Amino acid sequence: MKLENKTAVITGGTKGIGYAIAENLLKSGAKVFVCARNKVELKQALEKLSAFGKVDGEVCDVRSEAQVRMMLDEAVRVFGGIDVLVNNAGIGIIGKTVEEMSADEFEQTLQTNLFGVFYACHHAIPEIKKRGGGYIINISSLAGQNAHPKMAAYNASKFGLNGFSEALMQEVREHNIKVTAICPGSVNTYFGGGEPSEDQMWRLQPEDIAEVVADLLAMNERALPSKIEIRPSKPPKK
Repeated sequence: MKLENKTAVITGGTKGIGYAIAENLLKSGAKVFVCARNKVELKQALEKLSAFGKVDGEVCDVRSEAQVRMMLDEAVRVFGGIDVLVNNAGIGIIGKTVEEMSADEFEQTLQTNLFGVFYACHHAIPEIKKRGGGYIINISSLAGQNAHPKMAAYNASKFGLNGFSEALMQEVREHNIKVTAICPGSVNTYFGGGEPSEDQMWRLQPEDIAEVVADLLAMNERALPSKIEIRPSKPPKK
């Protein structure tokens, strides 16, 4: 896919992986529409991203179908359509057992990481079809296939996302829409309450995931990598 004059919508696009993807696609000539829950962070991100190309955004909590629909409608209004959807928004409550975790924490994790993706895909697919096809990329995790203690909610959401992505891929490829789930290992971001740091440079960097997205979009139309695993090449010895 040649990205010049194509429109990409990125959820959770103000920092970390989402921001890196937005910057990469802007540099490739795409128009980018990002969303996030925090109004201040959205404004700051848009100011920085504007140096690289045409960008706009909207405050949106992906747990709300109504907000997701309005956000996508705004992207269409501003840029004329949707060619690429990157479902990146996600949360992770790490370090609590099932006994310790509240029902609300479990619900919010699934609503953000799984229901939010459904809402975005459900409302974006008709718009992508209008463009003759496009690409949906879901940022999942290796935790979507490898379970860990004290990560039950996150595991459940990402296991579900991987299954959802595979089923969706089979549904929409006949409409010239590709679907890929990217499953990173440890990434040096703010995820899970952490912060990027020099001592975590052995981890994947957000730019690494952005490069994978760019490579997918540049791939020949006949090829469809439906799931990609990417992990640090040299993790610390245990």
